[in-house]
Amino acid sequence: MANATGKPKKKKPTRRVTQLRPRSGVPAADCWDLKSLFSGDAAWEKAFVRWQKQIDGYEKFRGKLANNVKTVVACLQFGSDFERAGERLAYYAHLKTAEDSSNDHYQRMMGRYRSVAREAEEAASFIRPELLAIPANQLKKYLKTKSMEPWRLAVERLVRYKPHTLGRREERLLAMQSEMASSSQQTFQQLHNSDIRFGTVRDENGNQIELAHGNLSRFMESPKRSVRRKAYQAYYSTFSKYQHTLATTLSGSIQKDVYYARARDHDSALSAALFPDRVPEEVYQNLIDTVGDHLPALHKYYALRARHLRLKKFHLYDQYVPLLCRARFRHTWQQAVDLVLESLTPLGKPYCATLARGLNGSWCDRYPNLGKTSGAFSAGSYDGDPYILMNFQPDVLNDVFTLTHEAGHSMHSYYSAKHQPFPYYDYTIFVAEVASTFNEQLLSKHMLATARNKHQRSMLLARELDNIRGTIYRQTMFAEFERTTHAMCEAGEPLTLDALQDVYRQLLEKYLGPQLEIDEWALLECLRIPHFYRAFYVYKYATGMSAAIALSDRVTEGGRKELDVYLNFLKAGRSKYPLELLQDAGVDMTRPEPVSAALERFEKLVDALDESL
Repeated sequence: MANATGKPKKKKPTRRVTQLRPRSGVPAADCWDLKSLFSGDAAWEKAFVRWQKQIDGYEKFRGKLANNVKTVVACLQFGSDFERAGERLAYYAHLKTAEDSSNDHYQRMMGRYRSVAREAEEAASFIRPELLAIPANQLKKYLKTKSMEPWRLAVERLVRYKPHTLGRREERLLAMQSEMASSSQQTFQQLHNSDIRFGTVRDENGNQIELAHGNLSRFMESPKRSVRRKAYQAYYSTFSKYQHTLATTLSGSIQKDVYYARARDHDSALSAALFPDRVPEEVYQNLIDTVGDHLPALHKYYALRARHLRLKKFHLYDQYVPLLCRARFRHTWQQAVDLVLESLTPLGKPYCATLARGLNGSWCDRYPNLGKTSGAFSAGSYDGDPYILMNFQPDVLNDVFTLTHEAGHSMHSYYSAKHQPFPYYDYTIFVAEVASTFNEQLLSKHMLATARNKHQRSMLLARELDNIRGTIYRQTMFAEFERTTHAMCEAGEPLTLDALQDVYRQLLEKYLGPQLEIDEWALLECLRIPHFYRAFYVYKYATGMSAAIALSDRVTEGGRKELDVYLNFLKAGRSKYPLELLQDAGVDMTRPEPVSAALERFEKLVDALDESL
């Protein structure tokens, strides 16, 4: 058809609107298979009823632990068997809830589990005070007997808690509070994952796409600044509608941490959080101080980004866009799996063969769907497969790195479950982040070695910089936020919305430097970080990456001995305290050198990228 000028009309490009699929519309091949835990909901229900009835079994040990070592051993074995059965139930319910947090059936399943777990915790609350009440000489004799050998380490660790253990009545009261104490976190999770909707955003190709936690990174990597800005504004303007509620839930979580620390006579919430891993507060402080000493390198990198992107100032939404868009990567799921496996060949054939069976089989839940938990995680249990939740985007390179990161966790779970008894298999988060970021280091080295051209190599250098920036610098900033806000609460200062945002503003200015334009949305970031509801967790990302850099160099530059030492680290579970495990593996995190070395590498990478651009 012609217009009035006689010229044919131009056809408007077809605009595609993409919405997230409901869980029922996801193909089975893209979902994990939870049959290693339970064949289905009916099997879970049957096991749950049986587990719930076993709670009464604790009562036969109450008041009798000082009688003889046989009773102690029987009680510890019963508790371990009960917890093992409960873990299996918990993982199934958790993973089904993660598939679609709006599914009421699985929300009730998780709620029922939590309620019975609280009841069990209350029933077992006598064990610690009774064991600690046994005279030291008598307990020492118990520990020398052959029957106590499997439990010796567990009891020795328990004895450490004596200064922080209350009487039977007080312990029972604390146990009764556990479900109530998680209300702030549960409220945040429901609001964050189920109730908030961000609308749709038009991408650089003109397609209207529903914005969600799982695909925000895709928009933040868009080469078109207007797309990044609109997605950023849509995301945070939605959060702004709930900012007072979110500030209240975060404040409530911090108050809970302070309450429990005081109830158990710890010096601070930080001290209480570090106590289980026997990590000195100096390790936490060394991290913040060492990162602070290397902030000029980070500011230099931001200046480089601003210069190359031709921005006088940059915003938070400018942090993630690739500097070399002509070298963009795209991977299907299968291509990502194959690339990850190729990069991990230094870990040996058995490691890679096991991981290949899992990634090509039933371990992974691959793509976003409506109501699915955002981000990614690995969920490894003693009796089930080490499952991986992903929200994979084929055109987001970081999702390939996320896959190998979570695969590192899963293989850590696999090895420790195969080589440790149940009480000692569940490694602590401090060492968990070593195994995951170790895999990221191998993938980065592999991709740099096989880059097809200068543009790809430069982009990978930038990605490596962003990885260190996001894992060491950013997580340390979060760690400092947690330390400051908990200290404020301990000092009696109200944690209002303005107070939380004032702390965050100061940290943004300190860490991101003069290049950052702090707009009206930037301060809302502190209200949407799920890890803040597990306080003093994020610093382990930074220490973990620092250790992983050192250990990956040892393995790739060494031989069979270095590989065996690392694999033994993966097999060790929690058979030792985390700092000891890392020292056995070849890195000492009580000293600042590993963090400093990682950040010195960062500065060299900044210079290398600057030259290549």
